[in-house]
Amino acid sequence: MARSTARPGAGAALGGFGGFFDLKAAGYKDPLLVAANDGVGTKVKLAIEAGNHDSVGIDLVAMCVNDLVVQGAEPLFFLDYYATAKLEVAAARSVVAGIAAACRESNCALIGGETAEMPGLYAPGDYDLAGFAVGAVERGEALSGERVAPGDIVLGLASSGLHSNGFSLVRRILADLGLNLADPAPFDSSRSLGDALLTPTRLYVASCLAACRAGHIGALAHITGGGLIENLPRVLPAGTGARIDAQSWPRPLVFDWLARSGGVPAADMARTFNCGLGMVAICPPDAVEQVTGGLTAHGEAVYRIGRIVARAPEAPAVEIDGLETLGMSGT
Repeated sequence: MARSTARPGAGAALGGFGGFFDLKAAGYKDPLLVAANDGVGTKVKLAIEAGNHDSVGIDLVAMCVNDLVVQGAEPLFFLDYYATAKLEVAAARSVVAGIAAACRESNCALIGGETAEMPGLYAPGDYDLAGFAVGAVERGEALSGERVAPGDIVLGLASSGLHSNGFSLVRRILADLGLNLADPAPFDSSRSLGDALLTPTRLYVASCLAACRAGHIGALAHITGGGLIENLPRVLPAGTGARIDAQSWPRPLVFDWLARSGGVPAADMARTFNCGLGMVAICPPDAVEQVTGGLTAHGEAVYRIGRIVARAPEAPAVEIDGLETLGMSGT
């Protein structure tokens, strides 16, 4: 599975004490390296309970490589850390299958990792995951958000569902309702609740990397824990803010179900979940059609969700009009 992820610069061979990557063979002349690491949080508990392990392997890669591409970087290689009480080969193989599938889709070589058996630290059957990714971008081509200016347009790219954030709250709601993961999903009777909640995080690498290379992208923001409210400000220059219209994009039904079933206030929904948008792109008004067309051609559903505005120091960095539609109230 690892060998299937080979790409220019890395043969994706395992077994050594470290993995090499040849930046020159990958076509880089004066690159900056960009590194990211992440996990999948308590979503892994649902994966273990449902016996659906490959989905969290995809999540693991996506959470890392999506963080690279927002900086204009191409993911190059990936390493994983798998910790468990006692290795269960079938479960571990499924996890690695998901990791390899996501690496292939991201053109990212799986060049190594670590499997740790720690009985006494983990309960039997439990495991945890961490991922580490390194990418590269030519000097002068990195995205920093410095080109973002008032009047720019904010575009939202649809998520595939919950992605990998907010699962402690999801698990609490499931426990309060007494639901079984094998039951039909209350918001999608065509799937089990487990399959619906474990829908893998969407990989935005191919679409967003192409958009970066085509030009006109001022900034990208990966919408993870903290939602739009906390992630969008990370790419906004001082003195700017974003005004977002919460009714400008459709939300997967899982979000409305969680808000209603868990009595989750709108502000908490907006700070906990992606609420239907897994990535945000910012571009000048005259580039909206070109950027949207390019992203759509790569399979993204793109929505015009707001604009960049001048912001006073005391004003919030992100204002969401219609916030109340995201949850049980507007508080």
